[in-house]
Amino acid sequence: MIRVLLADDQSLVRAGFKALLDAQRDIEVAGEAADGEEAVRRVRELRPDVVLMDIRMPLLDGLAATRRITDEPDLNAVKVVMLTTFELDEYVFEAIRSGASGFLVKDTEPEELLRAVRAVVDGDALLSPGVTRRLIAEFAARSKEPAGAEPLGELTEREREVMALVGIGLSNDEIARRLVVSPLTAKTHVSRAMVKLGARDRAQLVVMAYESGLVRPGWLG
Repeated sequence: MIRVLLADDQSLVRAGFKALLDAQRDIEVAGEAADGEEAVRRVRELRPDVVLMDIRMPLLDGLAATRRITDEPDLNAVKVVMLTTFELDEYVFEAIRSGASGFLVKDTEPEELLRAVRAVVDGDALLSPGVTRRLIAEFAARSKEPAGAEPLGELTEREREVMALVGIGLSNDEIARRLVVSPLTAKTHVSRAMVKLGARDRAQLVVMAYESGLVRPGWLG
């Protein structure tokens, strides 16, 4: 059972998400929070699998709350998904760097929300359709000078190749087609790279690809 915490200051939004999620056999809403401070407290108390976190909330915004959660080693297994009204919300970029596993726009289709919750538990980065490459482009534009590839020393050549493809926004299926391997093989390479580098999820792998210099902004084309 996937346990979800809903963090949003609008009770109507929480009620809508709760009705949708609780109707699923493999998902349950473990708790709710109306502000960022409460969200952090509830995460510590309930240890949910996924937090659906609104970016704009009182007392403590979703970005600051996400940083607190992802900074605590004991909460490393908790995945945070940011909820935003706009696809290119100015805070989303920092949320990804802070450890959020991705984001969704609030008006996403119900099926996409359900797919997203399940995907993020499996370690996949979660981004609304059509946003992945734009978000990566934004990261590339703001990225600091590459630190060098030394942190990637433990990776095999194939794992580096796969990580670079993740860095330019390709899904496992797209990577499989590019390298002429099975989707399962592509997923295995991605997972091994994440483990070796200590990445929480696919989103952090993208960040590491840029910060190490493995991927350069010009690659986006």
